[in-house]
Amino acid sequence: MQNCYAKPMTESRQKPRGSQQLWLEAALDTLTRRGVEAVKIMPLAQKLGLTRTGFYGHFTSREALLEAMIKHWEQKNTGNLEASCSAYAESICEAIFNLFDCWIDPKLFDARLDLAIRNWARNAPALQARLDAADARRTAAIAAMFRRAGYSEPEANTRAMTILYTQIGYISMQIKELLPARIARMPAYVEVYTAQKPTAQEIMRFNARHGL
Repeated sequence: MQNCYAKPMTESRQKPRGSQQLWLEAALDTLTRRGVEAVKIMPLAQKLGLTRTGFYGHFTSREALLEAMIKHWEQKNTGNLEASCSAYAESICEAIFNLFDCWIDPKLFDARLDLAIRNWARNAPALQARLDAADARRTAAIAAMFRRAGYSEPEANTRAMTILYTQIGYISMQIKELLPARIARMPAYVEVYTAQKPTAQEIMRFNARHGL
């Protein structure tokens, strides 16, 4: 017999809170698609089919969510770039190919997120300062890669800035091309950046990492 005195299910029992990662991923997706102004708690809850109170089980405020998004960007894009620049390489050409892994693999470097952060920073001075710091870290990591290969300090810094500014322009222009075509141009980019021609073996290893 049905219990007519049973209490109705509460909203929180009807809809789970989700995980912190789930909320973060939804916020990052909204940021890249629509900008930071669209990152709001209630629309995110509706997008996820969760409750607004579920959000507060993971973040104290919208500002805390925004901070988590920025930290995710710093750790993923800048952190992975630095790691790629520090990876073992037998030559400067191989070192550049290691860096190019970031431009090819979105699991290492999220170009859409980088663009969204740059657009957001235009109207957020504090974020712009963090963006400038991130670019300085990236430049330093690339320059160190050249110095280890024997390039002078001024030359290493200039080549590092050339690589970074080229990639920022590539991201800002939202250039779309098929992956095989882009990878096919990578050896020429390596030669431009290093003034050295990569070997057939270096090119083969790079292509193999990306399924070509």
